[in-house]
Amino acid sequence: MTHAHITTWVIALILFFIAINVNKKGNEKGFKILQMILRVMYLLILATGGILLSSIAHISLLYILKAVVGLWILVLFELILLRTAKKQPVTVLWIQFVVAFLLVLYLGLKLPLGFHLFQ
Repeated sequence: MTHAHITTWVIALILFFIAINVNKKGNEKGFKILQMILRVMYLLILATGGILLSSIAHISLLYILKAVVGLWILVLFELILLRTAKKQPVTVLWIQFVVAFLLVLYLGLKLPLGFHLFQ
């Protein structure tokens, strides 16, 4: 299930950056389609993450922190897309996104259920 979770968020990340580029080029219809596909990907990320979290015998505080930061990233995805479409400033959101993404990657690689890159 770890691979399914990683696959869903990698696809979502790729679609997120494609949606931003499509919006910058002025293709509103394509942007809306990508935004809807991304929302389905959010549901898949939540489902696979929930299954992973429920499969852990002893949930530590770090797993809960990783889940909260993961939810924060999904909210940032949506906020960045909405504000970009409305031509509002998104600099603070991008900074939050980078910090949250690095934190969730570190926790994902550090925790026992993830890949053991730091051990």
